[in-house]
Amino acid sequence: MAPISPADVYRGGGAITWSPSVTLVPTRSCFNACGYCSFRRPANPVDPLADALPDGEARAVLGARPQAAEVLLLSGEVSPSSPHRRAWLARLQALSRLAWAAGRLPHTNAGPLSLAEMAALGRLNASMGLMLEGLGPAYDALHRRAPSKRLEVRLAQLEQAGRLGIPFTSGLLLGVGESQADRREALEVLARLQRRWGHLQEVILQPFRPDGATAERLTAAEQADLLGTIAEARRTLPPEVHLQMPPNLWPLEALPAALAAGIDDLGGIDSGDVINPAYPQPTPTELAAVLARSGYRLVPRLCVHPAWQSWLPAAIQEQARRAESRLLASISSGPWS
Repeated sequence: MAPISPADVYRGGGAITWSPSVTLVPTRSCFNACGYCSFRRPANPVDPLADALPDGEARAVLGARPQAAEVLLLSGEVSPSSPHRRAWLARLQALSRLAWAAGRLPHTNAGPLSLAEMAALGRLNASMGLMLEGLGPAYDALHRRAPSKRLEVRLAQLEQAGRLGIPFTSGLLLGVGESQADRREALEVLARLQRRWGHLQEVILQPFRPDGATAERLTAAEQADLLGTIAEARRTLPPEVHLQMPPNLWPLEALPAALAAGIDDLGGIDSGDVINPAYPQPTPTELAAVLARSGYRLVPRLCVHPAWQSWLPAAIQEQARRAESRLLASISSGPWS
């Protein structure tokens, strides 16, 4: 069989992409205290990195997911004024290098970074991310004890990533009490940023779901509300921006409706969701079957989408080419686990 090229994969309609992913959590310690977060642990006042992920455990996690091209570094945040901030950044860099050594591409989401911190991680990461989450009084109330969630801080980060030319992911957390006008304004903010810098490769439209014993699927009314927002996002954002929906937070049988509204990407999929552990991830095989019944194709991708790969430093581009070759081979050999 002739080798499959990236052009072959994306040619024609109906391609819905996803990134085979494995998640490393450098620390759950976080100086923010968001009103909805079940991921964080309160920061240890003596040593915020007391629970830092050691290299040996990180290698074991990577070894358990050999097919994952993306290594998501999803971290709690150490205060910029903390004497432990430098060690925290060093841990992110060390884990990024472990991902490199394993032939993977790191993608870091670790909250706001200084210019020097973002530039340093940008030399090791194929892409990076920071959720805008949203704007308006509902978010202000949830973030009143979260200094790094201030709107001006988030917007400055998105601008900074654009100036540095880093392929970037942002997104909105939906269903926390925000108004339709709040959603529209947030989408317009992201659209303006993209028209200025062009670095937003994807925007996540993430429904907020309660965790633990209160976990529940989206109701029909909630789905209908979100479908309207998906369609509005597709109209508002420039066409090159991919719209992403975490598939474990949307009823599997209703996923084709979200795709018809404008979702074209399902994001990084690990064996579980460390942010929303009460919502199991569907397997790629399950997703492919549901999509095929509605005329869609499930296609694996890197954490950096093809249109942004030329933005990367030469060494990362070469790593991406090697990782992409392995992904393309997996399309022929599938299914994915």
